[in-house]
Amino acid sequence: MKQFLSFVIKEARHIVRDKRTMLILFGMPVALMLIFGFAITNDVKNVRTVVVTSHTDPATRRIVDRLAASEYFTLVATVPTPADAEHLIRNQQADLALIPSGGPARQWQIMVDGADPNMAQQWATYAQTIMSQPDRTVATHRPEGLSMRLLYNPQMRSAYNFVPAIMGMLLILVCAMMTSVSIVREKERGTMEVLLVSPVRPLMIIIAKAVPYLVLAFVILITILLLGRFVLGVPLNGSLALIFGISTIYILMALSLGLLISSVAQTQLMALLLSAMVLLMPVVMLSGMLFPVESMPTVLRWLSAIVPPRYYIAAMRKLMIMGVGPAEVAREVAILSAMTLVLLAVALKKFKQRLE
Repeated sequence: MKQFLSFVIKEARHIVRDKRTMLILFGMPVALMLIFGFAITNDVKNVRTVVVTSHTDPATRRIVDRLAASEYFTLVATVPTPADAEHLIRNQQADLALIPSGGPARQWQIMVDGADPNMAQQWATYAQTIMSQPDRTVATHRPEGLSMRLLYNPQMRSAYNFVPAIMGMLLILVCAMMTSVSIVREKERGTMEVLLVSPVRPLMIIIAKAVPYLVLAFVILITILLLGRFVLGVPLNGSLALIFGISTIYILMALSLGLLISSVAQTQLMALLLSAMVLLMPVVMLSGMLFPVESMPTVLRWLSAIVPPRYYIAAMRKLMIMGVGPAEVAREVAILSAMTLVLLAVALKKFKQRLE
């Protein structure tokens, strides 16, 4: 045990002394959280809105005032006809138009610039949400035909979506990439052979090299949770014990993947390239981090089924935002556990074959 701890301390000192590694481990999580939380955002703000005034009454004016008073919409003009509203949108002078109909039903049409379909859908959803809220002063001043209730994220803040996604991306990148590079570095320098002839068993050497990254992964996880909660305002509605339990399975899976990459790569550059090709693009494109898996073509949905972050991100969104219990994330836990066992078994077998 003493020899095992010596190897752990040795690897920890290597990490601490390497300033570039420390910058990646602790600078990247903070930078990504701030970028995704504040700069790269799908939040709706200052949508230029035009209102058609062909049919107006006190109820209509109340709804328009409520929309204009929100932080999401800016009333830029009122026009007499829908054609005038379309003209403003076509000339990029407005993003959204509200067209009330006459009669007691108070039906509304929302005309949106659909050049960016994702943002157009969000603008329409925000408008419907605000317009469907009942008037506190006059109960009857509520538009008919509009009914919407947003659960878990009523303000539709993009940080609620990005924080669990960043957790999934960073943990697998840091654990898998850093572990693989660390082991391959020993091969390049010729020190792996020296380590393998020591009294400590080869498996214990590999575990000792992975332990510091396991600890660092939990430090990164705690950092992301604290930034998400106190800087970006993302709730932690679920059980912290369950969040850390599932994260532990995910981290072990990522470490196993890093060990597998190290058994294939011969140089640090190859390990980095393999990590980037195997991890970065699938995580960003196929995990549901940026794009809904349900909206992808059938082939890509099949490919996303073997991307581990897809299940971790889904579980974290359920736990952090929805506050569900263990039963609701049992499927994700089972899949991640199976992936961890398979990757660990394959990685250890490949590593043993290389030793022989």
